[in-house]
Amino acid sequence: MIVEVSGVSKRFGQRVAVDELTLNVPEGVCFGLLGPNGAGKTTTLRMIYGVTLPTSGQVRVFGMEVSRNVRAVRQRLGVTLQQNVLIETLSPRANLAIFGRYHLMDGPDLARRVEELIDFMELRSHADVPVDKLSGGYQRRLAVALSLMNRPELLILDEPTTGLDPAVRLALWSRVRELRRDGATVLLTTHYMDEAQRLCDTVAIMSAGDVIAQGAPVELIERHLARQAVEVEATPAQEYGLLRGLDHSPPRCRLGNRIMVYLDDPAALLDRIRRLPGIGARVMAVRPTDLEDVFLTLTGTSLEDNP
Repeated sequence: MIVEVSGVSKRFGQRVAVDELTLNVPEGVCFGLLGPNGAGKTTTLRMIYGVTLPTSGQVRVFGMEVSRNVRAVRQRLGVTLQQNVLIETLSPRANLAIFGRYHLMDGPDLARRVEELIDFMELRSHADVPVDKLSGGYQRRLAVALSLMNRPELLILDEPTTGLDPAVRLALWSRVRELRRDGATVLLTTHYMDEAQRLCDTVAIMSAGDVIAQGAPVELIERHLARQAVEVEATPAQEYGLLRGLDHSPPRCRLGNRIMVYLDDPAALLDRIRRLPGIGARVMAVRPTDLEDVFLTLTGTSLEDNP
């Protein structure tokens, strides 16, 4: 295992941020940590890369206990934080060169690596523009490039695409896939369900500081919910009238005046809505169940409520 988190807790005063967490990340996968704000995701990442010490339990990375081998662990991983950490008056090329010196790179090796990353993250057209003149998308590409300077075996991405436009998100997804093909292990947190579903081999859903479900996205959907989701606009009173006549009470979740009803075959529900217009419920969508439905069912919280 690249990452082994064993019975780890982290307390800040009386607040428990992580509670007896056990988590294993195998080599060569993209592993996603999902959860609402306050679930303990970022605190877990901070313990993995050695910025925060656990109150109890053990965190091992590359087989080494992080608290005793912080420098050795950091030499082999890269981290992209939620907030960009850039020297804004300097260009991407200069930022990369300075960060390379932090990793004790110099001379031709440093120059070559800087140019490789400029091309890899598609920064060539803006390589010499001061960072404070760059768009948010280019700044985020640079932040990821910095985390790749030392060719990390483990890349940690904490909400890497939050706030980016779709084109930049797709570009970053492509880079992550290339890194995985080259053998890197990726550990990421995200509030985008499509991101987790497309990139991650395995996801762990956290709530109140612990993992409440883990598996491949498709496996989690099959394990917890039916195949189809019917989104219906209905008040609680309308919901009662709508579902009262069905043979069984299907799993469902509510967000405001919208409910998601999960069924392998939604035909009976759709027919009931058509035959009983007086109920007042209105079908908004019929679609395959996805990872966000699982998240909502298990946590009671939509990721859309936690930008």
